[in-house]
Amino acid sequence: MQPNPYLADLLERSIENEERLADAASPALGQIRRKITQAGLKLREKLEKMIRSAAMQTYLQEQIITIRDGRYVIPVKAEHRGDVAGLIHDTSATGQTYFIEPMAIVDANNDIRLLETQEQEEIERIISKLCAECGACADQLIQGYEIAAELNLYFAKASLGAMQKGMIPQVSEDGTMLLKKARHPLIDPKTVVPITLELGQDYHALIITGPNTGGKTVALKTVGLLTAMAMCGLMIPASEGSVISVFDRILVDIGDRQSIEYNLSTFSAHTLQDIAIIQNADEHTLVLIDELGSGTDPVEGAALAVAVIERLRLQGAELIVTTHYQELKRYALETPDVENASCEFDLETLKPTYRLVIGSPGKSNAFAIAGSLGMPEDVIAEAKRLISSENQRFEQAVEQLDRARAEHEKALSELNRMQQSIAMHEKEVREQAALLEQKREEELTKIRTQARRIVEQTVTESNALLEELRDLKKQKDSADFAQKINAAKQHSNQTIDRLYENSDTDEQGDYQLPRKLEIGDSVLIVSMGRSGTVIAEPSGKVVTVQIGAMKTRVPIENLRLEKKQPDRNAQKQQKKVHTTVVRSEKGGRGSGVRSGVNEVDIRGCTVDEGIMMVENFIAGSLLTGLETVTIIHGKGTGALRKGIHDHLRRMKQVKSFRPGVYGEGEDGVTIVTLK
Repeated sequence: MQPNPYLADLLERSIENEERLADAASPALGQIRRKITQAGLKLREKLEKMIRSAAMQTYLQEQIITIRDGRYVIPVKAEHRGDVAGLIHDTSATGQTYFIEPMAIVDANNDIRLLETQEQEEIERIISKLCAECGACADQLIQGYEIAAELNLYFAKASLGAMQKGMIPQVSEDGTMLLKKARHPLIDPKTVVPITLELGQDYHALIITGPNTGGKTVALKTVGLLTAMAMCGLMIPASEGSVISVFDRILVDIGDRQSIEYNLSTFSAHTLQDIAIIQNADEHTLVLIDELGSGTDPVEGAALAVAVIERLRLQGAELIVTTHYQELKRYALETPDVENASCEFDLETLKPTYRLVIGSPGKSNAFAIAGSLGMPEDVIAEAKRLISSENQRFEQAVEQLDRARAEHEKALSELNRMQQSIAMHEKEVREQAALLEQKREEELTKIRTQARRIVEQTVTESNALLEELRDLKKQKDSADFAQKINAAKQHSNQTIDRLYENSDTDEQGDYQLPRKLEIGDSVLIVSMGRSGTVIAEPSGKVVTVQIGAMKTRVPIENLRLEKKQPDRNAQKQQKKVHTTVVRSEKGGRGSGVRSGVNEVDIRGCTVDEGIMMVENFIAGSLLTGLETVTIIHGKGTGALRKGIHDHLRRMKQVKSFRPGVYGEGEDGVTIVTLK
């Protein structure tokens, strides 16, 4: 679509509404209308002075000014019409009032009429100009109109499809048709019963039987309407996977066309329609015939119906017919390429379900329906007696087939329900197995981490013991050597006991402090495997602990009250595998998850205290073989961070350091790489 801003602006500026051009349509038109307005105001002022005068009030019916034939007049009493000089333009319905144009304003009225004539001429000129402008763009306007009309059609199709909850079917050209849960487009979606129907693949003729008011004709119309809708580019009310074939023509015989005027009986009218269908049907035709062969002798009508179906099959047409004739049911059972279908009837409630069942002939159930409507039992019994034994046997076979099909469908429905239940149960079992496998992997990861932590703690303690032994070896000649040996043994025993205690997973995992921590309590820091002393009251979930010369803030859940030395012999007799639970604690604000063994928290310390704690911490980290450690100093004023950074630059043990990044604690921590 190609917009034309010039023409759109011109028309919008010139046209005020459907009956009036705007004053801005042209300068001349605006000027003329201003003159008309001014002249009218002057004339009204003159008339108002006239009707307010004492002499004139005697002659007037009312003191008003009105318009007759486009000219200003005043209402004068009939008996005084000769007393007012002027032109009479009209009288009232009663004849009591004359509408007279006083001679004093005739010229003014003439001027207004002249201006109105000029206005009309200017309007005609403007309209001619606008028409010429539109004519110059006629091709563009026509093209835009056609595009807009086509778009409107597309949107209308889309709106209809959305309203009917339709879908876009697959399109074939070989006569194949597959409708899944198709719904008649004109029946209330809340009450319509969907049908599923196939044609043109395994069979090319479908014969639908069943009781009256059972839905045979509706099924026929549903197929025809949905085919026509798809061929018109409309979405169809059916389920996904439906297939519609494109036909050259759809030939239909539905309804009674009997006519007194044309001397046509029901049978004659249907026969004429069938003749026209036979003459026009070919392999690109869909034929829909309701009650084929009805309206005449049943035997002859059934034979004629079979002949018509055979003829249409030979011509290659896709064919759906409805009937009550048993002969057509047998014909469909015995003839290849022809299939039976039936509209289901509930024998318990004696009401149709409107479901279309492919592959099974249906009963008319005339006796059951007549009985439900109040037909006397003796009449129905006599009618049953009059039916031939062969027809009775066939009807009984059809009834047994219907019952067997209903039982089969019920069993199939139960089987599908059980399969869905089994599939759901299997899914739950798989999810539980996956969850158990995930938990197993998590436990294995914890155990590996615990084992690695035990090794790290053992190496740390071993290095410390070796260092003490070296010092004792140098002091073997001192007087208190024996005392120092005993102290070293005691310290070694405490260290081993502490390692056993840390490795007890059950005790550590469920541990709770027996009481509130107090200043002076001796505690074990689980994540570091070292003992310390509480030097300040707990603050929330964190407490300050002194380890040798180092002060650090530790989460309470990472602390254990020191116990009395347990009997080591009893420990050695315990025959269980010892592991340690390694807890990962959160570092400084905004930091990620870090292990407490490679970090020191100096928040709240002075610069000197922080430097002393950092020196001791780095010395211990070098002994344990750590390459990277974290110093948690917080953000605050930045004085503590600056003092620590200045000191780190002078330490020979430090290879490099950097502030933390997002996920590590950012400016609240410093990451140090050791030599």
